[in-house]
Amino acid sequence: MNKIILDLIEQGKYAEARKEIVSINVVDTAQLFEEMDKQKILILFRILPKDIASGVFSHMSNELQRYVVESITDKEIQNILDELFLDDTIDFLEEMPANIVKKVLKNTNETTRKLINQFLNYPDDSAGSLMTIEYVDLRKEMTVKEALERIRETGVDKEIINTCYVIDSNRILEGIISLRKLILSDSTTVLKDIMDTGVISIKTHDDQEDVASLFKKYDYLVMPVVDNEHRLVGIVTIDDVLDVIDQEATEDLQKMAAMQPSEKEYLKTSVLVLAKHRIPWLLILMISATFTGFIIKKYESALQSAMVLASFIPMLMDTGGNAGSQSSALIIRGLALGDMKPHDILKVFWKELRVSAIVGIILSTVNFLRIYFIEKVDILVSVTVCSTLFAIVVLAKVVGGVLPIIAKKIKLDPAIMAGPLITTIVDTVALLMYFTAATWLLGI
Repeated sequence: MNKIILDLIEQGKYAEARKEIVSINVVDTAQLFEEMDKQKILILFRILPKDIASGVFSHMSNELQRYVVESITDKEIQNILDELFLDDTIDFLEEMPANIVKKVLKNTNETTRKLINQFLNYPDDSAGSLMTIEYVDLRKEMTVKEALERIRETGVDKEIINTCYVIDSNRILEGIISLRKLILSDSTTVLKDIMDTGVISIKTHDDQEDVASLFKKYDYLVMPVVDNEHRLVGIVTIDDVLDVIDQEATEDLQKMAAMQPSEKEYLKTSVLVLAKHRIPWLLILMISATFTGFIIKKYESALQSAMVLASFIPMLMDTGGNAGSQSSALIIRGLALGDMKPHDILKVFWKELRVSAIVGIILSTVNFLRIYFIEKVDILVSVTVCSTLFAIVVLAKVVGGVLPIIAKKIKLDPAIMAGPLITTIVDTVALLMYFTAATWLLGI
C-alpha cells in the first residue's frame, strides 16, 4: 500500500493518493510521511481531512512535527490543535523550542492556553506531564439514566468514556464506575449505590516509572490523577504508559552500556552528539582501569619469576566481568519491574553467594582439568589460577547483585551499576587477589 501511495505522489496524483491515505491507519500514514520528500508532505498534509491530519500529526517524529508547524499557517495550526487531545498537544510542545511553543500558544483560546501552561509546569517525568483532562466526570446523586445522558452530551470529545469518575462539588474523587455497569444497571439506580469506592489513584508529581509499575501491577487501562487534596485533575491512559515503558527501557539499556541517555533515534542523532554521550563514562572507566596497570607494575617481579601467570590474566578478568554482568543485569531488571525492593538486599546477597559458589566450583574444576592435564601447567600454578578464579566469580556475582540495590537505596539509577562499571571494579580486585594468591602459594 505504501509503495502505491508513494508512486501516486511521485506522479503528482494527490487526489488519488488522498483517497488511499484516508483508508489506512493514521500511524501507518505518519510512517509514510517520514519517507516522503518534505515539500510533498506539506501538499498532501494540507489536503487531508482535519481529523485525519491531526491524528497523523500526533504520530509524527518531533523533527517532522516541527517542520510542519514552521511551514503552515496559523489557521492550519489552529485546526490541528482543535482536533488533538490535550495530552498529545503537551507531548508535542514538550519537545519543541520556545519559538514553536509561542507560535502554537498564539493559536489557542485562553482556556486551552492556561491548561497547556499548567501542564508544561509539571516535571517532565511526572504523572502530571502524562495526564489528559479528557475524561467524563459524574456526581454520586445522579441516576444511571442521568449519567448516560451526560456521557452522550460530553463524551464525544473525551479520550476515554469506558471508565467514568464520580466527584463531589469540590472535585474530590469519590469513586469510579464503568460504562458497562451503567448500561447493565436499572435506569433509576443512583450512582452512589453502584460505584466502586476503592479507587487506586496517582499523584500529579509521582514519577512516570512508578506510574508504569502501578499499571502493570493492577492491569489497568486508565488511572485517575489527583492533587494533594485528592481532587481529580486528570487521567493517565495506557497508550502513554506504553511510551513510558519503552522510554525507560531504552534509557536503562543506554546507561547499562555506559552512555548518557538520549531520546533521539540513532539515525537522526548527529555524530558529535553521539560522541558526546559516550565520552564521559568512557573517560571515567579508562582512568579507573589504570589501577589495573599499577597493580601489574607492582607485581612485575612476580610475573618475571613465573611468566606463565601472565597468560591467565585475560581469562580471569573476562570471567569475572562476565559473571558480574550476569548478576547486575538480573537485579537491575528485577528492580525496574518491581520484583524486588532495596530492603531485599540481604536476600539477594545470600542467593548470589550460593549461586556464585556453585558456578565458581564448576568453572574452577573445568579450568583445573584443562590447564593441568591438557596444558601441563605446574600443579601449584594450576591451583593458584583456579582458586583465584573461584574467588573472583564469587566476588563478581555478589558485587554485581548488591551494587544496583545500593544505588537504588541512595536514589541513583541502578542501571549505572551495570557491565562496564562492575567489570572495572572486578578487574582491579581480581588482579589483587590473583597476585596475592600467587605470592602466597608460589612464594614469589
